[in-house]
Amino acid sequence: MSNVFPKWTNRLPLIALVGGLVTGACVIAGATYYFTPKYSRVGYQPVQPVSFSHEIHAGQLGLDCRYCHNGVEKSWFSNIPAAETCMRCHNSVLKDDPRLQPIRDAFENDKPIKWVQVHKTPDYVYFNHSVHVNRGVSCVKCHGRVDQMDEVKHAKPLSMAFCLDCHRSPHEHVRPQSEVFNLGWEPGEDWVAERDGAALVNKMKLRTSESCSACHR
Repeated sequence: MSNVFPKWTNRLPLIALVGGLVTGACVIAGATYYFTPKYSRVGYQPVQPVSFSHEIHAGQLGLDCRYCHNGVEKSWFSNIPAAETCMRCHNSVLKDDPRLQPIRDAFENDKPIKWVQVHKTPDYVYFNHSVHVNRGVSCVKCHGRVDQMDEVKHAKPLSMAFCLDCHRSPHEHVRPQSEVFNLGWEPGEDWVAERDGAALVNKMKLRTSESCSACHR
């Protein structure tokens, strides 16, 4: 009497075991990578063509974020300043400093400065800067204390969980509109998020969304 199943089926348990181990290893490796700074880019700090210190400009000198990033309140992206913006000050301040030669060259040749992008979300993620800053979400929530950074680095994970945490509890993350660009602002001792934050959310008619279409379009 011939066998019902071919001989190779005897190896099915071994194949299933090996396949399960490989799949499990891949899932663990993928999950581990997802939760590491290598994926979230936390700590990423590239070398820029010009050493621009936010700690000096935004911290010590108190320059408003909008002086350089003047499109942040009206555009989905926060623009990088042109050489002309830098030269408004540096045509007289440190005007012969060799460190600023790339700025002067870009200005004279009417070419953009080749800054290296620090903060980046995946192509399938849509983030609108103007919507957030005009609804009481400070730059510091996503970028950290940039005014204390000599060289800007990627300080927050900007992961989906990071975004959803804010969308689920906006009252814990908003601040008065007048303090959005004050990176050093801290709520007073009498500030209660459930009361004061919630009042701001209602005042601004803030309606956060947890729908996939809010960020994936």
